[in-house]
Amino acid sequence: MKTLGITRRNLLRRARQHRVTSSHASRRWLRGAIVAILMASPLSFAQGQTSKPAHPEATPKPAQIDRNGVLILIRSSLLALDQANKTGNYTVLRDLGAPGFQSNTAARLAEIFAKQRTDNLDLSGVAAIDPQLTVMPQIEPNGLMRMAGLFPSVPSQVNFELAFAPVNGQWRLFGISVSIGQAAPAAPSPSPAQSSITPPKQSPTVSAAKSAVPAAAPK
Repeated sequence: MKTLGITRRNLLRRARQHRVTSSHASRRWLRGAIVAILMASPLSFAQGQTSKPAHPEATPKPAQIDRNGVLILIRSSLLALDQANKTGNYTVLRDLGAPGFQSNTAARLAEIFAKQRTDNLDLSGVAAIDPQLTVMPQIEPNGLMRMAGLFPSVPSQVNFELAFAPVNGQWRLFGISVSIGQAAPAAPSPSPAQSSITPPKQSPTVSAAKSAVPAAAPK
């Protein structure tokens, strides 16, 4: 009987241990499953956030301006430069510009365009010739309107690049770049001594963007 009693107690003890072991194993498995779910959830959520950029890069957009408005801006800017070069007085050109452009003094503008005065550059032809735009008017991310093109005059063409800033509902000159190039290849000369080709002249440029903060974009 004693042996039988010991055997019964051993069996009961083993049964309780088996139940405890099974319960612990179940709890460990449950905890493991919960941890796996918690680890998987943030990863999926993070991927969803990174798929949509918070700050997409700004790109230039077409300017809402008609052809007549573009011609007026181009011609008035280049003719103002032409008058300044011919008179040596750059005050009017400076005053026509945006506040950022006016950071250049009249004396500084005279210094920049000194080579054009020396070469007696004549830009008056832009009043009668239509320009060919190589960069259509576009609004830059900083709010400036930029355009570029050329006047195919003979024998030289006028290349230009202009930037305008919005000031009190009007576009005012902010930056200007002008260069002169040949409209067509030079005709060959029969004399070998005169067969060299003279490179096109490059005129100085001025840009208010280097010396002043651009004006704010129109609302």
